Amino acid sequence: MFSLHVDTARSWRGGQNQTLLTVLGMQAIGHRVALVAHPNGELRKRAADKVDLIPLAASTETNLLAGWRLSRIISQLKPDVIHAHDPHAVAVAALALSVYSPSTRPLLFASRRVDFPLKHNMFSLWKYRQVDFFICVSDAIRTMLQMDGIDEERIKTIAEGIDIDHVTKSPALSIHDELGLPKHTPVVGNIAALVPHKGQHYLIEAAKFVQQAKLDVKFVIAGEGELRSELETKIRKYQLEEYVFLIGFRPNVLSLLKSFDIFVMSSVTEGLGTSLLDAMACNVAIVATRVGGIPEVIEDGKNGRLVPPCDPRALSETIIELLRDESQRRRLAREGTVLVRERFTAKRMVEQTLKAYECLADKSHEADTAHRVDRD
Repeated sequence: MFSLHVDTARSWRGGQNQTLLTVLGMQAIGHRVALVAHPNGELRKRAADKVDLIPLAASTETNLLAGWRLSRIISQLKPDVIHAHDPHAVAVAALALSVYSPSTRPLLFASRRVDFPLKHNMFSLWKYRQVDFFICVSDAIRTMLQMDGIDEERIKTIAEGIDIDHVTKSPALSIHDELGLPKHTPVVGNIAALVPHKGQHYLIEAAKFVQQAKLDVKFVIAGEGELRSELETKIRKYQLEEYVFLIGFRPNVLSLLKSFDIFVMSSVTEGLGTSLLDAMACNVAIVATRVGGIPEVIEDGKNGRLVPPCDPRALSETIIELLRDESQRRRLAREGTVLVRERFTAKRMVEQTLKAYECLADKSHEADTAHRVDRD
């Protein structure tokens, strides 16, 4: 079976990492793959020389030129499956497949990684009707799709996975040396795009409360995005310039994670969160919000701590508790590492995705055969 993977994002976030892990994992076990990616995107750079790569830019969802170009690529390569990994990719793939008859078109799979409702404008309703099967990274997203009217037979939950060997081999980074921090000062870290649903505003407010408790600790937030200037303003407003550090986008997030004492996911909404899995694999204690798919990974008090979203006071109290209790931090980190190695590997994710391809392909073949018999 030959699968063509499409990811239109120019930036590098958890979704692009999952796309690359999926493509490389399938290729490693002998499955034929090709990747369509933004010509100037980080995914294309990281996939270069590792997989058959086709550059394609789609500036908008309704980019007819990109759809036509993808249809030409499909005609030339003749994949059995097209796997769209982001919403723009779904749109471009739907446009590309609109010129095919139902009996000749490849199957269209769509990954769903965000716990937002589907848009209900005419174009979005049309494009999602073209999807044969949805792969959700959490049951929370699966439930949301069902509430949006997607038949449960067209949905499967396949949790995101991480490359454990890569995590283990990544060298540790000394954030203390880089920022000039005292060697033994604990670091509370966050890695996420600086966008509203990631909740860094609440993390900075929590840092203010932690500072008021007069604890020796620093906060590090890695990532870029539209909220950077607002977050900088808030840091200055609370006089946290020597306490909270915005260090921008970092390609070496695994090395960065290994320098954290606590990893905080302050999201307002979250499909699952691969940085959460990475932190667990790096043996770092977790504090996260009880939203989306996060409670499907974190059991409060067992392998991490959960707090309500948009509640900086509760967030700060839990951070303070863990900073004062090193034995609890170590126990939570240890249990998190065990869980991620058992349930959230890239190998398992790839195997389940291939199984979904094969299962739907078999059903499609049976349906085509039955249709031909009925017609004859």
